[in-house]
Amino acid sequence: MDPECSQLLPALCAVLVDPRQPVADDTCLEKLLDWFKTVTEAGSSVLLLQENPCLVELLSRVLGSQDLSSGVISFSLRLAGIFAAQESCFQYLQQGELLSGLFGELGPRGGAAWTAPAVRSGWTQGLRSLARHPSALDVLADHGTLDTIFSLQEDPSLFVASAAGQLLAHTLGLSMQGHAQEHPGLQACDWPACAQRIMGHVEEALCSPATPRVARALNALTSTFGHGHSPWTQVLWVRLSPLVARLLEKDPIPAAHSLVDLLLSVARSPVLSSDHGLWEMLARALSRLSPTQAGPLALGILKLQDRPQALSTQAFAVLLQPLVCVLKATTQAPGPPGLPDGTASASVTVEALLSSRPACVALLCQTLAHLELLQPMPQRPAPWPQALLLGAAVTVLQLCSGSAAPASDVGGRLCVLLAGCVRVQRAALDFLGTLSQGTGPQELVTQVFAVLLAYLESPDSSPTVLKKAFQATLRWLLSLPKAPGCCDLDPDLQLFLRELLAVLQKRLCSPCWEVRDSGLEFLTQATRHWGGQAGFRHVLLASEVPALAEQLLRDPERYVRASAVTALGQLSGHGLHAAAAGPGLPGGQQRSPVQDLLHVLAADSEGFPRRAVMQVFTEWLRDGHAEVAEDTERFVARVLQVASRDLDWEVRAQALELALVFLAQTLSQPGSHCPYAVAPPEAAPPGWLAQALQALGRVRLFEFAFRALFDCDRPVAQKSCELLLFLRAKAGPCDSLQEAGSSPDVASVEAALQRWRVGEQDPPLGDLEPEAAMAVLRSLDLDGLRGTLAESSDHVEKSPQSLLQDVLASVGILGENEADCY
Repeated sequence: MDPECSQLLPALCAVLVDPRQPVADDTCLEKLLDWFKTVTEAGSSVLLLQENPCLVELLSRVLGSQDLSSGVISFSLRLAGIFAAQESCFQYLQQGELLSGLFGELGPRGGAAWTAPAVRSGWTQGLRSLARHPSALDVLADHGTLDTIFSLQEDPSLFVASAAGQLLAHTLGLSMQGHAQEHPGLQACDWPACAQRIMGHVEEALCSPATPRVARALNALTSTFGHGHSPWTQVLWVRLSPLVARLLEKDPIPAAHSLVDLLLSVARSPVLSSDHGLWEMLARALSRLSPTQAGPLALGILKLQDRPQALSTQAFAVLLQPLVCVLKATTQAPGPPGLPDGTASASVTVEALLSSRPACVALLCQTLAHLELLQPMPQRPAPWPQALLLGAAVTVLQLCSGSAAPASDVGGRLCVLLAGCVRVQRAALDFLGTLSQGTGPQELVTQVFAVLLAYLESPDSSPTVLKKAFQATLRWLLSLPKAPGCCDLDPDLQLFLRELLAVLQKRLCSPCWEVRDSGLEFLTQATRHWGGQAGFRHVLLASEVPALAEQLLRDPERYVRASAVTALGQLSGHGLHAAAAGPGLPGGQQRSPVQDLLHVLAADSEGFPRRAVMQVFTEWLRDGHAEVAEDTERFVARVLQVASRDLDWEVRAQALELALVFLAQTLSQPGSHCPYAVAPPEAAPPGWLAQALQALGRVRLFEFAFRALFDCDRPVAQKSCELLLFLRAKAGPCDSLQEAGSSPDVASVEAALQRWRVGEQDPPLGDLEPEAAMAVLRSLDLDGLRGTLAESSDHVEKSPQSLLQDVLASVGILGENEADCY
C-alpha cells in the first residue's frame, strides 16, 4: 500500500465508526472494497493489518457498537471477509475471536441492525469471501451460522436469498473438499457433519409442498454441480436423484424452470456424463414437462457433445413439435415432408398452441429462437430437416400475414391467434435468414423469396418487421449459388431484383424514417456485394433508387441522412450514383458526389451524417475512387480544411484516419507491396522523400496533425500521435532533407505549438516548409506523449489516494483545497 494511503487510513476508520459523521455515498464504500481486494490479492493481508492496526480497530468497533449505519456495518463485514480469504490472516483475526464475533450471535446478526437488508447482504458476502480454505469451516459450521444461512434462503430480499443459496452450495463444496481427497470412496453416510446438515436441509426442501422452497433447493444444487466436478458429486447425485425424479411425477411439476437448470448442470458434469440413470431421467423430463418448459431442456441436451442417440432424437422431436403442428394444420398431406423419425404432433403441443394468443406466441418464438441457435452448431442433429424447417418458417409467416390456407380447424384457429403478430414475424424472419446457410428444394426457395417480397410490399408490415425482411432477403440473395463459369447474376435473380427494387423505391419514400433507413441499409449492402456485376447494375440504373438515395441526403432525420451518405458512398464507388444536375450550377454542369458529401460535411447540423461522410471519404481514398484519384491532393486538402473546424471529435479523429491513409500512400516507395511497410532507404529514388513531404505540406497535413496533437479530446490527440509516429518512422532514417546543410527556421512552428498546447486558437500557419515540420517532429517526445495519452483522463481521480480524500472531504475532515472531488 502506498504510504500516502496509509497516512489517510486512520482518519478514514475514525470517520466510519463515528455515527455523527455518516458517509452518505455508498459508491465510495464499494470502491474502497474493490481497492482493498486488489491490495490483498497483491500481498499479505496479515502484513497489511499489522502495518495498519486501525483496520483491526475498525472491525472491533463494529462488533461493539450498536449505533453504526447499516452501510458501514455491511462494509465492515465484507472487508473482514476480504482479509480472512487468506488462511494466515483468518487465523490472525481469530486469535481474538474477532471473526466469530462479527459473524456470530454477538455480532450484527444478533442485533437490531440485522433488520436491514444491506447488513444481511454484507454478512452473506463476507462469509462467501472468507470461505476459501478449510479453516473457514470453524466459522461456517459453528455459532448457528448454517441455521442463519438456511433462513436467509427465504429472505424477502431476492439479492440476499440468492447470495445465501450460493453460499450454501460453496460451503458444501468446501466441507467436502478435504475429506473427498483423503477418502476417495467416501459414502454419503460418512460425510462431515457440516455437509450432512446441508444435505438434510436440501432433502427436506425437495420434499416440501412449497414450490418456492423447492426452487431454492434446486438452485443451490445447480450451483453445486456447476462448480464442483469432484467424485463426491457423483455420490451426491446418487443420494438426491430419487427425490429429483419424484418431482417429475407431480402434477404440476414444481419449480420446472429450476429443475431444468439442475438437470442440465448435472448432465454437463464430466463426472456424471456416463450415468445411465441420468439419461433416463432426462428422457422422462422431456415427456413430462410442458412444451414451453421442455424446450430449453431439449436445446440444452442437443448442445451436449456426448449424448445417447435416442435421447438426441427425442429432444429434437420436442423442439420440432410446435412447427410440425403448424405444418399439419395447413397441409392436406398426411404429414409434412422431411419429418425426422420420432417426431409427432403431440396433443399437448396442440393444446399449448391453441390455449391463448400469448401462449401460442411464446411457444412459437421460443421454438424458432432455439432452432436458430442450433442451426450453425456442429453438434446439431443429422440429417438436418432443412426442407421441413423452410416450409414451417414460410407457413408461420403466412399465418401471421393472413395468406395461409388452413386445412383444419387447428389451422383456422392459428390464423386467428397469429394474425398481425409482430413478435412472431420478427422471430420467423430471423430464423428464415439463418436457414439461408443451408440448401433446400427449388420450390421451397421460390416460396421463400415470394413470402419475403410479400412482406416487403405489404402496407401492414411494421418498421421492425420490414428491417428483418430486408435482412433476411439479403442473406438469401447472397446465399444463392452462382452458375458455373458465369460471373453475372442468374436471369431469375435479375427478375426478382427488378421487383425488389420497385418495392425499395416505394420504401425510400415512406413517411416512416425507420423504413427509409432500413431501405438505405439494404441498398448499401446489395451494392457492396453486386456493384460490379452487369445484371445488377442494369437493373439498378433502370430504377429511380439511386436518385432517391441522393435526395435522402437532405432528409429531416439525421439517421436517414447518415445512411444515405453511406449508400451514396457505395453507389458512387461502383459508378452507380445518379447524374442529376446540381442546383445553381450553370450550363447544366453536374454536381459530383464529392461535392454533395463535402456540402454535408460542412453544413449538416448533426454529427451522424458528418461522421458517415468521413468514413466514406476514407474508404474512397483507400480504394482509389475515380473522382478522388483525379486530384487526390486537392481532395485531401479540402476535406482536412473542413474537418479541422468540426466540433465533433469523432469527425476530427476520422479525418486523421484519412490523413494517415494519404500519408501511407504518399510515402509508399516504388516496389513496396504494402503502403504501411517501411522499405530500405537505399531502395528510394533520389529526391523521393523531399517530394513526398512537399505533397504533405501542400495539403496542410503537418499543421492539421500538429494542431490535433493538443486536441482537447484525448482520442483525437492519440490518433494524431500515432500518425506522427508513423511519419517519423517512415521519414526518420532518410537524410535527404539535411543535404542542403542549412538549419530550418522552426521558431514560428514551436511558438504555435506552445499556444495550441494551452488551448489558444491561432490563425493558420500558412505554407509550412517540410524541413521545419520534420525538425519539429524530431524534437517532440511523441513516445512519452503516447504514454501519457494512454492513461485515462480521470486516472488521478480514480487513484486510491483520491478516493480516500473524497470520503474524508465528504465529512469535512480535509480542508477545502485538500480534497480531490470531481
